[in-house]
Amino acid sequence: MNSPQPHAEKPAGSKPSPPQGGGALYGAAVEYGMHCLTWLVARDAPVSSRDLAELQGVPPAMIAKIMPRLEKAGMVASSGGINGGYRLARPPETISMLDVADAIDGRRSLIACREVRRNCALFEDEAPRWATRRVCGIHAIMLRAEKAMRAELARTSLLDVVDNIPAPPEFAPEIDVWLSARARDREQSRISAIRAGTRRRSSDD
Repeated sequence: MNSPQPHAEKPAGSKPSPPQGGGALYGAAVEYGMHCLTWLVARDAPVSSRDLAELQGVPPAMIAKIMPRLEKAGMVASSGGINGGYRLARPPETISMLDVADAIDGRRSLIACREVRRNCALFEDEAPRWATRRVCGIHAIMLRAEKAMRAELARTSLLDVVDNIPAPPEFAPEIDVWLSARARDREQSRISAIRAGTRRRSSDD
């Protein structure tokens, strides 16, 4: 079976596009972190950060930086060893998208108000009280928008996201088979390396 391809197919020989930060409020790490968690839902065996990276076509170094932040926030637990990796530490219905965003990127504001209104050329030494006695109208709009955005992220759980992925029924089992095969290949490589080392030591004796 071919490896599942989460992204749209690209022309043969083309290289994956690098993560795009754009001018987005949240960086690419938040997006990839959210996707990483979806692969861990309903999976008992741990998944390595390298496998999570390959599933998404992302450099392993990026995922290696993201997952410890999610672990620190108590969303995933890690285990070591050749077949170690990450598994969910909490039920997916208790992990909100706001939890994930804040854990990876910290709390972000839509705007950092610089009180531009105080700098009007018509004000002499100091802005009059009428100009600053209330929250800046533009800042107030941004605060309302930020509140609405955070409320939407807070009420959307990881389980909500997974339940709304429009994948065919056979896709989840295919992912499970692929991940299990990866773990099995690593174990076989480890055993082969041990046997090769044993043979070298025997020949040296």
